[in-house]
Amino acid sequence: MERLDVAEVLKGLPAWHAHAGDRPGIERKLVFADFNAAFGFMTRVALRADKVDHHPEWSNVYNRVEVLLTTHDAGGVTQRDVDMAGFIDEAAAAMGAKA
Repeated sequence: MERLDVAEVLKGLPAWHAHAGDRPGIERKLVFADFNAAFGFMTRVALRADKVDHHPEWSNVYNRVEVLLTTHDAGGVTQRDVDMAGFIDEAAAAMGAKA
């Protein structure tokens, strides 16, 4: 799988940011109305992730969800991450998330 330039990827994903950690990735922080909405979002994404066999790194505290996408096998961001980010953006909008 071809590794993509993070700066170029982010041009098409305005809600996402470059991961500031020790490896290339993209991340997004989301805020929902409450825990149920956050968990519902995570469930929707988890079902998709399992279907496409590409799983996010994420954390959840009450109504907040932080998501990191990277393709470990490629050592950075690939089209799989871009596709998952697009799905996450759609799911977040449907669940009423705030940036």
